[in-house]
Amino acid sequence: MLQYISASVVYPVSSPPIENGVIVLEEDGTVHAVLHLEQAKEQGFENIRHYDGFLIPGLINTHCHLELSHLVGKIPEHTGLQAFVQQVIKHRDSSEEMISEAMQKADLEMLANGIVAVGDISNQLVSRATKTGSRLYYHTFIETLGFNPAQAKTIFERALKMKEEFKPLKASIVPHAPYSISKELFAAIKDYSLKEDNLLSMHNQETEDENLFFQSKQGAFLKLYEFLGLDISSFSATGKSALQSVIDELPKSRVLLVHNTLTSVEDIRFAESIHDGLYWCLCPNANLYIENRLPDVQMLADAGLNITIGTDSLASNHQLSILAEMKTLQENFNLSFETLLKWATWNGAVYLGIEGDYGTLEKGKRPGLNLVEFAPEGKISDKTSIRRII
Repeated sequence: MLQYISASVVYPVSSPPIENGVIVLEEDGTVHAVLHLEQAKEQGFENIRHYDGFLIPGLINTHCHLELSHLVGKIPEHTGLQAFVQQVIKHRDSSEEMISEAMQKADLEMLANGIVAVGDISNQLVSRATKTGSRLYYHTFIETLGFNPAQAKTIFERALKMKEEFKPLKASIVPHAPYSISKELFAAIKDYSLKEDNLLSMHNQETEDENLFFQSKQGAFLKLYEFLGLDISSFSATGKSALQSVIDELPKSRVLLVHNTLTSVEDIRFAESIHDGLYWCLCPNANLYIENRLPDVQMLADAGLNITIGTDSLASNHQLSILAEMKTLQENFNLSFETLLKWATWNGAVYLGIEGDYGTLEKGKRPGLNLVEFAPEGKISDKTSIRRII
């Protein structure tokens, strides 16, 4: 039996918004048709359920750390990245039961907030059970860290083992960040990616000290390495920004650069000139939580980049809501609802390689269906809410 669901405006994303649009759904949630209310009436459709608000596809969260969900409220805001990393390490010894309960709760929170697919960073196997039983689509990024060249082979083999243990869930092996990966480990990931389907994600330029470390081997990262007991004597400053220093280490496949708080116009030009598979993820609420600053999103948008949206973790955010991230972006930059929606749906689906099912309201897809209420003329406010319909 078909369902007929209408709203003040339907946003297919793949085509212009439809005022008084109707979504026709099959029993399993597959989109059967998208049309105007008048067309539906002309075709004799009855029992049309109407909502005041916007109907949109399910949202895509391209950057999350589900396994840190138990740290909600435990790390103070505005510590700066180095202190934040130290706090995460100090709190990692929680019980597996506590971590599991927190992850299940976070998974359900994302489901309720209209999220249908997640790109999730994992350093452990602990999230496997939650993901296996979830209604959400997960792509797990097995994150590698290792600045010591001598340990590159061991670290990579450990990541390969974890990828096997995550099966049959979709997973890939990725670098953590420019400042935490040796050239040898970058090379191992690149070689593997050239042979296997290995979708990449990497934290990028979250703080000024990241660029400073590469430019002159100075700044707060030196104290972080000391805290971690790392020998960085093999590293030599490049005289360039972090991104410009490592972009050649990445294979020319789809790569998600996450945060980009200190990314410059020059970085973008340089990176895009030699790599045509880049996607740029924004996690504004986490940026404010940790560093109390935002990327130059207007510059990134004006550059015509493939932008996606993520939530980061509950260690660095008060909620796992893509709508909340869209609100922060719209409050701080001149961005339309339609632009933000494309970032939060289609762009994320294409990056994750799931655009055949997700990202737009089109015939034959099962992208999920959300109702956004109280967003007059596309302005997201504290009153705006999102409700999962399918």
